Amino acid sequence: MTEQSGKKQLLHLVFGGELESLKGLEFKDLAALDIVGIFPDYASALEAWKSKAQMTVDNAHMRYFIVHMHRLLDPETKG
Repeated sequence: MTEQSGKKQLLHLVFGGELESLKGLEFKDLAALDIVGIFPDYASALEAWKSKAQMTVDNAHMRYFIVHMHRLLDPETKG
């Protein structure tokens, strides 16, 4: 729990990159992945995701994702 809010942190990672194909999830170049950041809640992660997705709208192969890190770190979490 965080001391200030009394709520459990629900960390989210936003990242993206250019895909090999529109039908798959294989990245063209792993070294070129864009790590946008780690966010304390879904709302702020979604805002960052939307911003990056909007910037790359002209490249159909570019995709950004939100990873619910809190689910990976603590699979028992229901948040």
